[in-house]
Amino acid sequence: MAHLDRQRAARLMEAEGIDALLLLTAETFTYATSAPAGVATMWRKTGAIAAVVPADPAIAEGAVVSDLFEAAFRVASSITDIRINPIWVETADITGIAFDPDAANLVAEALRIKGRKGGFARPETFDADLGFQHAADILADRGLQGGHIGIELESLSVSDFRRLQNALPDATFVDASRLVAQLRMIKSPAEIEHLRTAVALSEAGIEMLQKTIAIDVSRDALAAAWTTGVKEEAARRGVKNLTGLWEYVSVGPNPWIQGGAVEEGSLIKVDVGCLISGYTSDTGRTFVCGKPTALQSRLFQGLEAAFAAGLDKLRPGNAMSAVHRAATHAIANAGFPDFTRGHFGHGLGTGPGSEEWPFLSATSETLLEPGMVLAFETPWYVDGVGGMIIEDQLLITADGHEIMNRLPRGLVSV
Repeated sequence: MAHLDRQRAARLMEAEGIDALLLLTAETFTYATSAPAGVATMWRKTGAIAAVVPADPAIAEGAVVSDLFEAAFRVASSITDIRINPIWVETADITGIAFDPDAANLVAEALRIKGRKGGFARPETFDADLGFQHAADILADRGLQGGHIGIELESLSVSDFRRLQNALPDATFVDASRLVAQLRMIKSPAEIEHLRTAVALSEAGIEMLQKTIAIDVSRDALAAAWTTGVKEEAARRGVKNLTGLWEYVSVGPNPWIQGGAVEEGSLIKVDVGCLISGYTSDTGRTFVCGKPTALQSRLFQGLEAAFAAGLDKLRPGNAMSAVHRAATHAIANAGFPDFTRGHFGHGLGTGPGSEEWPFLSATSETLLEPGMVLAFETPWYVDGVGGMIIEDQLLITADGHEIMNRLPRGLVSV
């Protein structure tokens, strides 16, 4: 089941005067189709795949799919109108073909059944012009080739945009980057469950890391303990769709070089995430080996004040800037009026990194809505002291928010 809500998409497109969305990135292709984008998207160039989403929900979607992933697409997606874009990987399917002891005959018959014509040659990687033409054909079949077509202009290179213009010379292109981000910021129930699972695994890893903290234990050993804890919890739960891990664990007074071995009084900053079907969690906790110094405690108290104030504003109807303003004022009132941070958190999803729009920034007037999953954080990196962070993952609900984390937020002495 695709995560894209066609009715919500229709309302947003109508407001922008868009007749159809043409989604060309790996993340939004999967978001719209529920199918894997495939290996041809690894270079972050467009033209290998595409999803066409008309503004009118009564008009069927269409997709351009790489031939290597055609079978997987048909299993995963409800979209039936697909156009095939060959990539560099040679394939053959002899399923159901009468056995021929001559391998050459067997393969030739498989390719004939598949419809391969004489002179066919695979491209070096993929043919972007062909991919864009397939997308143009899908739009033309729906009478939309001359319409206002929404594209993620932020994700297109200049050269790819020119290719797209050549394929659709009569179209008017509209930058729908923000519109697509607005669609993706409200999570489907399946997306929310992916993020719940991801944060649960991540916290199991943090518990394993905490048990490993001791004098002379290296930063790398702590990071390895976190990874082990995640994988053991995934195995215990029978999780089969753990698709990635990332960690920013630092030890000691310099948070930027990650640090070496734990010493008495070392801060251990843990900022980590797991990916479930590409959806990343984001959680941060801080530990200290032994008793914290007065300076460490004082700095961390400022972060706790900021976190509590911002958390109180995380409810539907509030602008994201209100959260930033509350956190900033609280840490100033706690004795640090010069503390400044660009954002105190962000959306979560399947973007190339661990952070995606919208951001809890001073300038963001995006209103909080039920269904948003955010990472809310108050970090501080002080050379000579170390890295400190409080970060929770939460779901905006109809009347407030739900914290997905269960571990304590305080400065934990080990």
